[in-house]
Amino acid sequence: MDILISQLSWKIGGQQGEGVESTDRIFSTALNRLGYYLYGYRHFSSRIKGGHTNNKIRISTEPIRAISDDLDILVAFDQESIDLNAGELRAGGVVVADAKFSPVIPDGIDATLFAVPFTKIAEGLGTSLMKNMVASGASWALLGLPLDVFNKAVEEEFGRKGAAIVEKNIEAVKNGAEFVLEQAGGPLDAFKLDEADGKQKLFMIGNEAIGLGSLAAGCRLMAAYPITPASEIMEYLIKKLPKFGGTVVQTEDEIAAVTMAIGANYAGVRTMTASAGPGLSLMMEAIGLAGMTETPLVIVNTQRGGPSTGLPTKQEQSDLNAMVYGTHGEIPKIVIAPASIEDCFYDMIEAFNLSEQYQVPVIVMTDLQLSLGKQSCEPLDYNKIAIDRGKLTAEAPTLEANELFKRYELTEDGVSPRILPGEIGGLHHVTGVEHDEVGRPSENAGNRQRMMDKRLNKLNNLAIRDAIRVDAKEAKPDLLIIGMGSTGGTIDAARKLLEKDGIKTNHITVRQIHPFPTEQLKPYLEQAKKVLVIENNATAQLAGQIKMHAGCAEKIESMLKYDGNPFLPLEIYKACKELN
Repeated sequence: MDILISQLSWKIGGQQGEGVESTDRIFSTALNRLGYYLYGYRHFSSRIKGGHTNNKIRISTEPIRAISDDLDILVAFDQESIDLNAGELRAGGVVVADAKFSPVIPDGIDATLFAVPFTKIAEGLGTSLMKNMVASGASWALLGLPLDVFNKAVEEEFGRKGAAIVEKNIEAVKNGAEFVLEQAGGPLDAFKLDEADGKQKLFMIGNEAIGLGSLAAGCRLMAAYPITPASEIMEYLIKKLPKFGGTVVQTEDEIAAVTMAIGANYAGVRTMTASAGPGLSLMMEAIGLAGMTETPLVIVNTQRGGPSTGLPTKQEQSDLNAMVYGTHGEIPKIVIAPASIEDCFYDMIEAFNLSEQYQVPVIVMTDLQLSLGKQSCEPLDYNKIAIDRGKLTAEAPTLEANELFKRYELTEDGVSPRILPGEIGGLHHVTGVEHDEVGRPSENAGNRQRMMDKRLNKLNNLAIRDAIRVDAKEAKPDLLIIGMGSTGGTIDAARKLLEKDGIKTNHITVRQIHPFPTEQLKPYLEQAKKVLVIENNATAQLAGQIKMHAGCAEKIESMLKYDGNPFLPLEIYKACKELN
């Protein structure tokens, strides 16, 4: 009787431009069709072609939100891919490599090598470009999965190129499968996955979910400049927005993008922009303009390695302080941090609502792993979508002759009435200098203090949905683990290992970064014996916010990683063990 496994990890590596990404895409699409849960992470170089790249997929019959520590199957197009990644292989793992480069497994690695002539088989079919399909067929066959499902994924990938191309690629898959099965004597018993639930799941990267969420929120204009790892939001909306009467404008730089977004929002169109750390730096003055003029603004910041150009294709969470403190002067703003694919969708809707309800800039903070990691997620609930435009009105009050609309009226909640330009009775000034209730420039000391208080007090007691996400099963845990963004799933995977050791843990994901959710977080800090904050930066920025706002500094420790790679479950497990 076969012993079926519940999860498996697969990786493909080679040089950029060799078809690594398309191979991964087809392989994972086929697995998704079978109903498996998937979590992918892409390692790539900051150049168009050349340089090592690899895509790793974790496959499971249960929901997962983290990459695995080890590796079961490595598909390699060159020796460098073996040398760089073989260390991840578990004992008894498998390497499927192109025979063309005479592959060798490094000393000390317990793995089986299948040398398959990817290139030779592909050339026999007319072009070496199909070697990635040969490789796909070989690794798929070793798992004993149905080839017809894989062929349907091939049809989807190449269908636009015509039936002849599809047939050639399917033949390449078949030949790769037949060759390796003859070599291995059939599918590998140790790699037979248990059946998935067969239910269709969404399978997307965070940036696609952000784009879809923006669309659902009523966004009809995106102004942006391409930058890794945010560009996929722009690319998604370029395809989708025109179908809903919207458009994307690629601007000359990020300064133009953010000021265009401010202008469009002022005119009443829900508009967003998206960038990464370098682009966010360029936007800072304009963010202050949105704060001073109380114009709604939504910005997505997909964090990557910095400073300067830094590590443009690598993981980091080091922009937190820039988002909270970056603008000169003092303005109200909101910073929220999605922690899953579902969050990326729903949080965009909330971001647009918050920006209009409070008339402030809202920054949605993601990181490269969440933005570009492709993951399974359950079907989205469109019944949760609600549009709230705050105090936007089309009806101005009756005004006396020469009287102006009080766009910046002093109100009890600090949020003033807002009207679109051109509405009868809505005439008012708009300026980036300090102003009075109708927008006229004013340097009067009393007015300045009243206006500052009005703006800064409007966010008093703000708490978004799930300002902190809590998994607190223990009344007095040995350890409270806190993270943000993409670290949540990895922390949960580490906690399963800790649970086996009898270590009691609670887990909190901070999702409202600013204003900081002090009152929500504080009770959990006080209950815990020790606190470990997990973040991808060198200066413990999240831990700094916690200590400043909620105290308990004496029990807070940090685990920091800033080498460009995401956390692995075993790394967090070991750090937690050291504290107990």
